[in-house]
Amino acid sequence: MESSKTENPAKKILLANFPADGHFNPLTGIAVHLSNLGYDVRWYCSEGYAPKLKKLQIHHYPFKKAIDVSDGNFDKMFPGRQQYRTAVGKLRFDIIHAFILRAPEYYTDILDIYREFPFELIIADCAFTALPFVKELMKIPVLAIGVLPLTASSKDLPPSGLGMEPSYTFTGRMKQAAMRYLADRIIFKKPNRVMHQMLDQYGIPHDHESVFDMMIRKSDFLLQSGTPGFEYKRSDLGSNIQFIGALLPYRSATTKSQWFDNRVSCYRKIVLVTQGTVEKDIEKLIIPTLEAFKNSDTLVICTTGGSQTDFLRAKYPSPNIIIEDYIPFNDVMPYAGVYITNGGYGGVMLGIENELPMVVAGSHEGKNEINARVGYFGLGINLKTEKPSAVQIRQAVNQVLQDSRYREQVKKLAAEFREYRPEEMVAAYVKEILFGSVISKAA
Repeated sequence: MESSKTENPAKKILLANFPADGHFNPLTGIAVHLSNLGYDVRWYCSEGYAPKLKKLQIHHYPFKKAIDVSDGNFDKMFPGRQQYRTAVGKLRFDIIHAFILRAPEYYTDILDIYREFPFELIIADCAFTALPFVKELMKIPVLAIGVLPLTASSKDLPPSGLGMEPSYTFTGRMKQAAMRYLADRIIFKKPNRVMHQMLDQYGIPHDHESVFDMMIRKSDFLLQSGTPGFEYKRSDLGSNIQFIGALLPYRSATTKSQWFDNRVSCYRKIVLVTQGTVEKDIEKLIIPTLEAFKNSDTLVICTTGGSQTDFLRAKYPSPNIIIEDYIPFNDVMPYAGVYITNGGYGGVMLGIENELPMVVAGSHEGKNEINARVGYFGLGINLKTEKPSAVQIRQAVNQVLQDSRYREQVKKLAAEFREYRPEEMVAAYVKEILFGSVISKAA
């Protein structure tokens, strides 16, 4: 599909996202592509994304009523969170306070936007909790984008949110059924109750769906970033759920790779480590990795996301260590042999696209689900911890480098990724919703 002004320019589309990079960045390519097709595309999101939207020439509507949690510091934003010590306790708290309770605020802002910009379709990430409000109260079509591993519940799987790998044996299915009951009735009982009470208050119908199903059920389509090869098998997959390939941040066609360091030509073993831009605690993954390989025959390329870069350079002056705030992953990944990450969905997608096997360690903010899939599908080693030791990291990296099966699995999945054209597929669903066109199954 050509990126020219071919569609009806009168059609107005609003994009929106939960205020986090992993929820914003995957939608940027969609926004640019639809804009190039002639749609009037505008975006409702945190003020922090205004500079990026200006570069993309997308009109920005900032949060006004909505509390902005974009810095990811939920402890500071919601003091009551600090009393919860377990990952599950924090997850329950975050679902309620960072996600569910923000929905009426988003809705208030969106109503104000609609008076100026009467959009005909909203496209938002699957965690943007105002989608039921737009669908049921404004009667406007909703297109949700799955920027996380698919959360839809299934009789074939354990419950979402706990990072459990599926089992398809009789015993495994029985255990999973018990865990689903436990999740609905105990673990996520409070978030579900808060959500249902909120929807009742606004007269929004529901069937007591779980918080993990609600955004999917209330969407015309849930377009899932990724492919079937990176998702657990479900015999009861919803008819409105479609895979569209890996949605990655917008990349200008004129952008050229610029990063290079001569040391990449001097080392046989090269690893890339990052904690993304949200996680600020360098003790979790960065320092253990640097400790594992300092003064060794392995080149470590570390991107800090701007967290204590100068401190780390002073602490680790070893010639085999490169530390930068940020390096474009598509520039550096072709040189690496292993990607060490806490498991951000976008970074994992880029790793797969670059045929790079992984060592993953992270359990908070839903990363347990992402990392479980990395381990389950043989794309790397899941250390199943938030704070791995240097020994654990060194052993896992050596295992990944020595066992060719990890790279073979990543290459296989990367080939599947290349069969999809995500932005074009999203445009096809937009056209189906707005014009009633028939969607081609071709990627």
